[in-house]
Amino acid sequence: MSQFDNVSVVKKANVFFDGKCVSHTVQFADGSKKTVGVILPSSLTFNTAAPEIMEGVGGSCRVKLKGESEWKTYGAGQSFNVPGNSSFEIACDEPYHYVCHFG
Repeated sequence: MSQFDNVSVVKKANVFFDGKCVSHTVQFADGSKKTVGVILPSSLTFNTAAPEIMEGVGGSCRVKLKGESEWKTYGAGQSFNVPGNSSFEIACDEPYHYVCHFG
């Protein structure tokens, strides 16, 4: 799916890591939320409260989930799952466009 229809978008951006990651929250009629964003070239660590699915839309990244020793590479059209109450390291050499699905 290349777009979300019939949604509300929160105008204020979510800005993390001094602007290295910027996203907007998309709210669906059923009450669910996703974020749509970009991570600029950097190496960052994110903590999760709820489980997340990170869907790559453009660019690529390397990811290491908490407790794992190996990095895995993901590109556009690929996704990775992150458990709730966990964390992941992400390294991007180019802008990485993503959709984060919660729950």
